[in-house]
Amino acid sequence: MLKQRVITAIVLLAILLPALFAASPWPFALLTLVMIGAGGWEWSRLNGADGTPAIVFGLGLAAVCGATLVALGLNAPPAWCWWLVGAVWVLGGAYALRGGPAGWPKVARLPRLVLGALALWAAWLAIVQAKTVGINYLLSIFCLVWAADIAAYFGGRAFGKRKLAPAISPGKSWAGVWSGMVGVIVLGFVWVHGIDLHFAVDSASLFSVLVRRMHVVSLLAIIFLCAMSVVGDLFESLIKRAVGAKDSSGLLPGHGGVLDRVDALLPVFPLALALSSL
Repeated sequence: MLKQRVITAIVLLAILLPALFAASPWPFALLTLVMIGAGGWEWSRLNGADGTPAIVFGLGLAAVCGATLVALGLNAPPAWCWWLVGAVWVLGGAYALRGGPAGWPKVARLPRLVLGALALWAAWLAIVQAKTVGINYLLSIFCLVWAADIAAYFGGRAFGKRKLAPAISPGKSWAGVWSGMVGVIVLGFVWVHGIDLHFAVDSASLFSVLVRRMHVVSLLAIIFLCAMSVVGDLFESLIKRAVGAKDSSGLLPGHGGVLDRVDALLPVFPLALALSSL
């Protein structure tokens, strides 16, 4: 399993890095469009529309994203769009998690499919817009989520006794959540006072943007984004548990599926852009 994970990670990096550091933002936009289409295929399968309908759903989602790219180009949508998506994630995520795995199948299939399509489309658009701001800005958002996940894993293993949501994800603990937040705060401090100050970056990081615009309140904003990464992770775990699936698919050997890799990113990217607009 470890060998598979390493090989898959190397292949993904070999594809991602050239697109990420390309002079034009278009290769990265097109690559992420393909990934979101794959995520749409997985979402459809998890919500009872397998086979040909899942393929059509994934292709349709990719087509909608492509049409958005043609219509908007790389121009940023109004800030209220990000706030609207963020509000849906905060309120809808809380409602879904409260209902638990038993509550999700009670929602009609069509609303579930539409909700997933909108979440994936908004996240893709936010990722593309973050890339237009700068690579440093984009990577700081990715690293916020990754740092929260890594710190939560080690903190949970060392101190996790009180479970966070045992009916949804038995492995997660409150100690993991607090550890993740501490890890992100440390990362933010290093990024603001180290990377952004002493390296020739192409843009300010998310952390520096929030500190500059929100001052002391930026700490709360960072903690909030960390918490929403947990919501995104739990939301996908809820859906998999509701249908008895271990992974969203087997597209990424050793890692599961695309949704397994991007679940925590889905709410964080739109909310990061919303907070950056203040």
